[in-house]
Amino acid sequence: MSRLANKVAIVTGASSGIGRATAKLFAAEGARVIVGARREAELLSLVDEIHAAGGTAVALAGDVRSEGYAKALVALAVERFGRLDIAFNNAGTLGEAGASTGVSEAGWSDALAINLTGSFLGAKHQIAQMLKDGGGSVIFTSTFVGHTFAFPGVAAYAASKSGLIGLTQALAAEFGPRGVRVNSILPGAVDTAMYRDMNSTPESQAFVTNLHALKRVAAPEELARSVLYLASDDSAFVTGTASLVDGGASITRT
Repeated sequence: MSRLANKVAIVTGASSGIGRATAKLFAAEGARVIVGARREAELLSLVDEIHAAGGTAVALAGDVRSEGYAKALVALAVERFGRLDIAFNNAGTLGEAGASTGVSEAGWSDALAINLTGSFLGAKHQIAQMLKDGGGSVIFTSTFVGHTFAFPGVAAYAASKSGLIGLTQALAAEFGPRGVRVNSILPGAVDTAMYRDMNSTPESQAFVTNLHALKRVAAPEELARSVLYLASDDSAFVTGTASLVDGGASITRT
C-alpha cells in the first residue's frame, strides 16, 4: 500500500529543488498534493508531471511572506480534498549574502520573513486545520549551516534557518498531545539552483563536496525520501527533531 494513501499534503517552495522532488514523491505515494511557490508557470508544469504519472495535484502561486497566502493554501486543501494531513514548509531563500557588517536591514529582514516567519505563518494555519482533522505532520526545511557548520557571509540565512529548529521544538511540545507532529530536516549540500548560486565555480563545488563524509552532494530526490519518512506513519513516534540529512558534513574533519 502507498505510504501516503488518502492523505492530503501542502508543499511550499515546490517549483524546484527539494520541494519539487518531494511533491512528486508524495503524489507517487498516494497523497493529493497542493503545491505552492511564487513561480506559477513552474508550478503548473509540476502539476502536469504529477498528473501524467497518475497522481493528483493542484497549484496555487503566492508569496509565503503573506499570511493570506498561508490561509489560502489551507483553504484550497479543504475545498478540493476535504482535509489536511501533511505540510512541508520548504520555501526559502539564501537572502542577502556578504560580509555581515555590510548586510542591509532590508536584506536581513527579508531572509527572516521568508525562511522563518513564512514558515511560522504556514504552520499556524496548517496546524489549526490539522487539529480539526485529528492530527497531522508538519515539516520544515532548516539547514546544517549555522547548526553544525558555519560559512562566512551568510548570517541572515544561518540565523533564519536556525530559528526553525526552535520553532520545531516549540510547536512539537505544544501540539503533540493533540496528535500533530512537527519536525525539521537539516540538509547538507543539495544540487539545487540555490546551491549552484552559492557555489558557482568548480573550485567552490569541490570544496563543498569535500566537506561531506560521502564526498558528494545530494540529489533533491534523496532529501525527498527523508521528508516522506517524517510525513508518513513510519515516523509516528518522531516529533520535535532536527533531523540531519547532511551526508556526514556534521562529523567530517578531513
